[in-house]
Amino acid sequence: MPPSQGESDSVSGIVYPEIEGYLAPLATPRHEVLIEMEARATEEKIPIVGPLVGALLYQLVSLRGARRIFELGSAIGYSTIWLALAAGPESEIFYTDADEKKAEEALHYFERAGVADRITVKTGDALEMFEATGGDFDFIFNDINKHEYPRVLDKALPRVRKGGLLVAHNVLWSGRVAQLTSTDDKDTPAIRDFNTLAASSPGCVYSILPLDDGVGVLFKS
Repeated sequence: MPPSQGESDSVSGIVYPEIEGYLAPLATPRHEVLIEMEARATEEKIPIVGPLVGALLYQLVSLRGARRIFELGSAIGYSTIWLALAAGPESEIFYTDADEKKAEEALHYFERAGVADRITVKTGDALEMFEATGGDFDFIFNDINKHEYPRVLDKALPRVRKGGLLVAHNVLWSGRVAQLTSTDDKDTPAIRDFNTLAASSPGCVYSILPLDDGVGVLFKS
């Protein structure tokens, strides 16, 4: 995520600030642990998806009836809790992050939110751990290093079940994906490639929601 996304109420630059301000207090009521995590993220500039995207993830998982979920890049586990609450006690959810300290903190939050029993915590390279985990998934959430996004599509989409979803965060990248000027960073071109490939994936329907920093939703029909 861009540095600005560490704050759950940050302005992404994707929609008018007035709209951002209007949406913020409309965030759905949520677990006290999530509210605590949002406050910490704001104070310590920890990147989380925030309550608006969290609620979207909850809706998508609930509507799909997703029970087997893999999360690529999870930080302190904020989005993982949203996914776990939506999927229910019979679900199987995989948390991944390269930082062992963050993983320990995430597990603590999972326990306090009452969802630890349905979450497997994996530390290390997210894509390597994904490849080492067998089976297909109802729902995959992608929020790893942005230059890896095209690889995620290549590795993950074949393992999304029919009727499942591959969801990616930061797909508008603070508007940089729409800038026509050349860029020296490796993240912006990778996100553009991800969006182009997702939109042209056979048997799939791709939509980008201009919420927060852009949420890409790829439905495998």
